[in-house]
Amino acid sequence: MKKLPVYFPFLPVLCAVFLLAADQPKIPPMPGAVSNNAVASLKNGIDVYSLMGVGPKKTWDDVTNKLYILRLTTGKWIEGRAVPGVAGRLGASAVGARGQIFLFGGYVVDGQGTEMTVGDVNSYVPDEHRWYRAADIPVPVDSAVIGVNHDRYVYLVGGRSKNGPVNNVQVYDAEKNTWSQATALPGTPVYGHAGGLADDVIVYIDGAKKDAKDASGSGKYVASDECWMGKIDHKDPNKIEWSKLPPHPGPGRFGTVAGAGEHEHKIMFSGGTTTPHNFKGLDSEGKLAEISPVTFAFELHGNRWETIAEDTFDVRADGRGILTTPLGPLILGGMLKNGAISARVLALPKK
Repeated sequence: MKKLPVYFPFLPVLCAVFLLAADQPKIPPMPGAVSNNAVASLKNGIDVYSLMGVGPKKTWDDVTNKLYILRLTTGKWIEGRAVPGVAGRLGASAVGARGQIFLFGGYVVDGQGTEMTVGDVNSYVPDEHRWYRAADIPVPVDSAVIGVNHDRYVYLVGGRSKNGPVNNVQVYDAEKNTWSQATALPGTPVYGHAGGLADDVIVYIDGAKKDAKDASGSGKYVASDECWMGKIDHKDPNKIEWSKLPPHPGPGRFGTVAGAGEHEHKIMFSGGTTTPHNFKGLDSEGKLAEISPVTFAFELHGNRWETIAEDTFDVRADGRGILTTPLGPLILGGMLKNGAISARVLALPKK
């Protein structure tokens, strides 16, 4: 595997660009407020990307296809070339691999509120400032967990298809532009779950599952509290050994923000709501869903849960990932406790 360069020479520049407060670096907000936006990074977290999402009006016509890019070496956001397509998407998943940003799936919303999951896969090449179309997802999904292994294999874990949550683990080979199916998830099918991939291990938690007590057949969803770990075989990227994990700190959640810290050998989780909600932040009863303030992590080397913060500052839901950067773990945008959509960048504590 080709090793990526380590960008330590940029660290003095970063310290000059960002004035460090007592606990939090002061990072400029994004050009626009968005939630349910896909996020990714390149160059070991030096360049961070926010893609699509819904704006502060939280209406179907406020779903954007804009691309925002922050280079930590300059401390300035720029607007990149918009994601191709006539409409923006929600619940898409993104990852940086092989020097490109890959963007997977998500769903579009029309004026009647109808949601349609799509199988589009787009590749953005920063050096060319261009988008390319890649092979479509075999089973189109939104609100899936994503992770990349060995800078090549991208894992789409579960998610929601047109017929509801699925147990598929779909593997995209970024080198060959091909798809394969890995060992399916053993637990209850969910979407809006959270997790990441590091050290050849996938960890995911919670999400929304169909309510087994819903006798009316209305399609009601409730929060799951299942936690799972999958160990990827070193020789076969499609072979995964799944095992159930003990409960994480706090109740089951939906729309938790998560990401893998490969250097820290942990998967981080923050925020999320105690009940499933729509892209406006409303639960099945039309009430604003309550955001959990807890940030925690699963330590891969210690095989245990660790509470990082009981009352996280400026906690979020519906950010589509925690990005590992030289400034620490970052969340780009998302939904706040009062239901507002944020343009702010939240720097999470590591411990």
